[in-house]
Amino acid sequence: MELFYIYGMIKLNVKNEVSRLRAVVLGTAESNGGVPKVSACYDPKSIEHVLAGTYPKETDMISEMEALAEVFKKYDVKVYRPEVIPNCNQIFSRDIAFVIEDKIIRANILPNREEEVEAIQYICDQIEFENRIILPEDCHVEGGDVMPWDDYIFIGTYSGEDYADLITARTNMDAVIAIQELFPEKTVKSFELRKSNTNAKENALHLDCCFQPLGKGKAILHKNGFLIEKEYQWLVDFFGKEHVFEITKEEMYDMNSNVFSISEEVIISEKNFTRLNTWLRAEGFTVEEVSYSEIAKQEGLLRCSTMPLIRD
Repeated sequence: MELFYIYGMIKLNVKNEVSRLRAVVLGTAESNGGVPKVSACYDPKSIEHVLAGTYPKETDMISEMEALAEVFKKYDVKVYRPEVIPNCNQIFSRDIAFVIEDKIIRANILPNREEEVEAIQYICDQIEFENRIILPEDCHVEGGDVMPWDDYIFIGTYSGEDYADLITARTNMDAVIAIQELFPEKTVKSFELRKSNTNAKENALHLDCCFQPLGKGKAILHKNGFLIEKEYQWLVDFFGKEHVFEITKEEMYDMNSNVFSISEEVIISEKNFTRLNTWLRAEGFTVEEVSYSEIAKQEGLLRCSTMPLIRD
């Protein structure tokens, strides 16, 4: 671990989704703020559970996140947590920033989530100033849409004329262009995602809600999450059809693609993802199962609540 920390500074290193994890930011469910009003929800699945009276309880979400923290402890991963802001949902650390190579890029997120960024300022203060990137104001991006993959950067986006009307449209083409300019040596590949403010089963909130690359050259995909079939097909061809686990609409709704890799061989997954976890084990992966079904009610899961800082 000493190699990654120089004079108290964090030396960022994230080149892909699966190299051995050494340090991560894990969100927090403490002082979560209770059940929000429908008007304050960021996604259709949260609205669905608010209206049904099944919105997750803070105590249950804290328990789920602590179980995940225990898995990181088991694999000797250094875990950073946000400073707790009273009555604020700080679960989804992937929304507020993301790391590519040695740079941390602040997400230009929904305006009323600015304080979430402030809660990880103590982490940013340990990163060299020139490696802290803030994109221009017109570049909208969230970390769930951005996946570094060695020589590639995969980015989910939406460019429809109704972009401004869709609270579920989080990353625009201005951000895609800006990230390409930041990393000119990489191939940035964007994918138009299906969006809905009202139907969670027809909404890919982020790219990681319908796609996740894994170790051993494997990937999880959901075809209907992509607006343009040839872009979906590009991913099938890139990984090879025989290496792709295609999830159903119901499995996408349950967030089956939102697993998280500790290494090429070890994947953290929700314990109820029976079909997926059986396939993963058959493909030679070690699957660390945790309960995360309450957090999933907010249309986010394991990848959404984690922001890697250092991978080998």
